[in-house]
Amino acid sequence: MSEQRRIELPVLGGVSRRTALKGVGAALGVTAFAVAVSPLRRVAGELTADEYFQKHYKELDEREKEAVLARLQEAAREEAGRNDITVSDDPPIPGVKFAYAINLSVCNGNGACVEACHRENNHDRDTNQSYIRVLELPRGSLGLDGADSTYTHEVPAPDKFYMPVQCFQCDNPPCVKVCPVEATWKEDDGIVVVDYDWCIGCRYCEAACPYHARRFNWKAPRVPAEEVNPDQGYLSNRIRPAGVMEKCHFCLHRTRRGRLPACLEACPTGARIFGNLLDPDSEIRAVLRHKRVFVLKEDLGTEPSFFYFFDR
Repeated sequence: MSEQRRIELPVLGGVSRRTALKGVGAALGVTAFAVAVSPLRRVAGELTADEYFQKHYKELDEREKEAVLARLQEAAREEAGRNDITVSDDPPIPGVKFAYAINLSVCNGNGACVEACHRENNHDRDTNQSYIRVLELPRGSLGLDGADSTYTHEVPAPDKFYMPVQCFQCDNPPCVKVCPVEATWKEDDGIVVVDYDWCIGCRYCEAACPYHARRFNWKAPRVPAEEVNPDQGYLSNRIRPAGVMEKCHFCLHRTRRGRLPACLEACPTGARIFGNLLDPDSEIRAVLRHKRVFVLKEDLGTEPSFFYFFDR
């Protein structure tokens, strides 16, 4: 990005303002920290002036939001050298509450969902990041102590079953409660989102999530220009800056347009069920009515919108 469009943020005693804010947060605690830094935005080594002075996205009117999207779209096109990139902000659909269910009887651990998530969401190619982990567990056990998400052998393995884990889009999300700057929130359709331009990277949400569903960008994602997914959303799969948190968002740039999540479309076994919990005729409601359904770590009271079931 050109020199005139960037501002260097001050360094305090040899540390960046991001590092200083983290120190303040640790000293003050969540509530006091929120009061101390609520007028501020994400701070990193350098930001554009427009980014630095942008209000909270939820506070912008439609004209201001359009200006932000146009700025991000222009920057994304310039960075990738492609003119087909669009950055949208699809709102929640009235009368819709999204939910996911996984049929553990047919999931065979092939990992196609992990790869689809990686490509759909413009994840860093060097670290092979994804929002989904597929856990391999001993058959007959639901204890996670022996879970393995790094297996490389042929699947399915004898006496094993497989459990994909990602953000559970909780109705009582602990990650939202601990964010000191309100950079993450739950939308009306049940999706918990992150505003990458507001996040300060304190990682409180990562620590609070009992499902290990949050990811921290240690560096700016590297995605070859020819592999960039050009269909991008402000709160979903646009390429994230370094130093911010991210997570599964149910592919809201797809699902809010009536499409299915990329991970579901890629699943070769039909293990994934996605739909509207408020629609009594939806497939997801049929699963909840007729299958043996359970949620992970139910005792924590997070009330997730992500379910598991067996055929038998």
